[in-house]
Amino acid sequence: MTASASLLQRMDLQRSVIYLGFLAIFLFFAVTLHDDGFLTTRNLTNIVLQTAPATVMAIGLVFALSAGEIDLSFGSVVAVSALTAAVVLQSYPLAVGVLAGLGAGIAIGAFNGILVAYFRLPSFLVTLATMGLFAGIARSMTDLRSIPVLNDTFTGIFGSGDLFGIPSLVLWTIVAVIIGHVVYRNTRFGAHVVATGDNPRAAQVSGIKVPRVRFAVLTLCGATAGLAGLLYSGRLQAAKYTLGETDLMTVIAAVIVGGTALNGGKGSIIGALLGCLLMGMLNNGLILMGLEVSDQMIVRGLIILIAVAVSLRDTSR
Repeated sequence: MTASASLLQRMDLQRSVIYLGFLAIFLFFAVTLHDDGFLTTRNLTNIVLQTAPATVMAIGLVFALSAGEIDLSFGSVVAVSALTAAVVLQSYPLAVGVLAGLGAGIAIGAFNGILVAYFRLPSFLVTLATMGLFAGIARSMTDLRSIPVLNDTFTGIFGSGDLFGIPSLVLWTIVAVIIGHVVYRNTRFGAHVVATGDNPRAAQVSGIKVPRVRFAVLTLCGATAGLAGLLYSGRLQAAKYTLGETDLMTVIAAVIVGGTALNGGKGSIIGALLGCLLMGMLNNGLILMGLEVSDQMIVRGLIILIAVAVSLRDTSR
């Protein structure tokens, strides 16, 4: 009995809760919404498509949180990147529009990174400020107007197209998750990110350039948000200042539920993927059940509270 208890204590509760929670919620909706089309191929595919931009953003956030930092501005970066790409595509070729959209995200991420890494400002306050700053810029860029994206190649690559029958949004998700997982688990940079988040002073003493790591992870957050902006505008065939506006809570919840520690030093790209799918499944199931948006927000808030409690409990062991 003592041996069994000891074994249970050694289990990583935070790492296993995402798999158990995902399975439990899926089974709940599968049973209760069986007659409402929850299990149809079309509905399950829509869940994956709708969560693709959030999954891409979550990958960047895993790196930031693992390094002991946070980015609250990625929702605003999504809107700025999408609008920049849409505006540029009206006058310039596809490649220029894509580079402009991604470049906007990378530039904002680098701006955050410089303030945090080299001016030693707290990432929470920096990105809280830039969240409001770039939300305002997104609103002023086009006077609150929606900008249509009429380039069929762009919408095919980043939204409505497919390759060998696999939707492009699914392909982007797969590629981003694979690259993120490999970099996080199997490269020196990934090891430096985790070491920085676990103990910045020890990482500095061991030769890791801690400011450079902090700059890199926040720049990466901007880059993934920029890509998410392209995916949103490609799927919707338009860009608007409201894109990414509601993603902050969803992405943070998905990453925390997926096993990334709030205080740094531990993260999971696969867990973030499952967390995003779980949040998308929740939204989809609650809509099919007829619940309002406010009720969905309440559920997401409760999930964040539970995830934070699990995270802190796991850290205190």
